[in-house]
Amino acid sequence: MNWEFIKEVLPLYQKAAVLTVKIGLAGIILSILIGLACAAIQNYRIPVISQIISVYIEISRNTPLLIQLFFIYYGLPKIGIRTNPEICGVAGLAFLGASYMAEAFRSGIDAIEPIQIESAYSLGLNQKQTFLYVVFPQALSISMPAFMANVIFLLKETSVFSAISLMDLMFTAKDLIGLYYQTTESLFLLVVFYLLILLPVSLAGSLLEKKLRYAGFGT
Repeated sequence: MNWEFIKEVLPLYQKAAVLTVKIGLAGIILSILIGLACAAIQNYRIPVISQIISVYIEISRNTPLLIQLFFIYYGLPKIGIRTNPEICGVAGLAFLGASYMAEAFRSGIDAIEPIQIESAYSLGLNQKQTFLYVVFPQALSISMPAFMANVIFLLKETSVFSAISLMDLMFTAKDLIGLYYQTTESLFLLVVFYLLILLPVSLAGSLLEKKLRYAGFGT
């Protein structure tokens, strides 16, 4: 192991890690917002829109992120829509992630007993209040394991961003291997930085799941 090389290239990995986390967080936040909206629309079976969302979910979940990125980055310019690599990465991650988040939230919503919704209506709550105060808190708790698994999955999927010349962790590792042939050291740093990003997220997710269970919302 060439520790001098590791010390020399460490700032490059730190910069790449910041970019990876920034794009990952932006994509995940958009995924959550879009996924929650899709789950709510499907739950209330809004005509036409719910069918469109179902088609979108099937397309998104059954195509690789790499293909989606290629379509956004290389395909959309053919019709005049141009993006830079960062925007493309966020858009691709949101497009893929929202479908997974929608299914996670939908499973939580479907697990709520109908009697609870009927009881909320009988107490005078309208549809919006019932969703916000009765359905959503419980659905979020029930879907939390799937939700956190999706977050970790999306952060790991950032490794394909190098295909659109985005200087993330994977791009940095591949670039250094090509330049200096220090394969072991480059891959070692790649693994270390991904662990530094993903382990805290995994631990935070476990703690959150426990807290929600202790609060009486989980199973």
